[in-house]
Amino acid sequence: AVLYNDRSVLENHHAASAWNLYLSRPEYNFLLNLDHVEFKRFRFLVIEAILATDLKKHFDFLAEFNAKANDVNSNGIEWSSENDRLLVCQVCIKLADINGPAKVRDLHLKWTEGIVNEFYEQGDEEANLGLPISPFMDRSSPQLAKLQESFITHIVGPLCNSYDAAGLLPGQWIETEEDDDTESSDDEDGEELDMDDEEMEDNLNPKPQRRKSRRRIFCQLMHHLTENHKIWKEIIEEEEKCKAEGNKLQVEKTSLSQADEIQVIEEADEEEERQFE
Repeated sequence: AVLYNDRSVLENHHAASAWNLYLSRPEYNFLLNLDHVEFKRFRFLVIEAILATDLKKHFDFLAEFNAKANDVNSNGIEWSSENDRLLVCQVCIKLADINGPAKVRDLHLKWTEGIVNEFYEQGDEEANLGLPISPFMDRSSPQLAKLQESFITHIVGPLCNSYDAAGLLPGQWIETEEDDDTESSDDEDGEELDMDDEEMEDNLNPKPQRRKSRRRIFCQLMHHLTENHKIWKEIIEEEEKCKAEGNKLQVEKTSLSQADEIQVIEEADEEEERQFE
């Protein structure tokens, strides 16, 4: 923190360590063929990409990207602009940094286990130092499902949706079928017809309902993200249900215990009355 003046400390450390490692082994110089200008530009892009992964700047990047790529009043991404290309690069590396929830379920759980263990280790260290334990980092009070659901809802989901809306996520064209009546509202330029004759003909010779094919892009990353988010929400609902049932059971036990105590007191009073008789 002192070295980097409290600014993107971890990310500055990563960038500096990467270049120190690169310079420490000249025999592995894979940038040997770049001239001075090209090398300087490459170094700049690498540093900017790494620094973009600081989550403190996440919403600034998201707002800037949406204003550029997804705002109706914007001209969109200008690929001839170095600044626009850099912005796309920064958002891309951010997605690579936090895309655990966009992986297939098994891989997502492995990444989740790793980050949660890292969180718990930090929480243990904070407790040892007498500091307040940061949210989601107390191993004695696990909140895994809430952590992941919140992370997807507020961080990963909006960024993936923005990148997807800009047409930059990989995918494949698929055909989907839709009923005619679902698209009838879009046919605003069609001619008005005499419906009486058509309705009579349809009653006499009913035609099978036609279906229209419509192409859309299917993105596997977005599919995994949606499925993982759905599962975490279901787990939260189940946990809350169990908690509510547990509280209800505890109340019933408490009420029963109080009733038992009252009965014991009443029996003791009756015993005392018999002794005085």
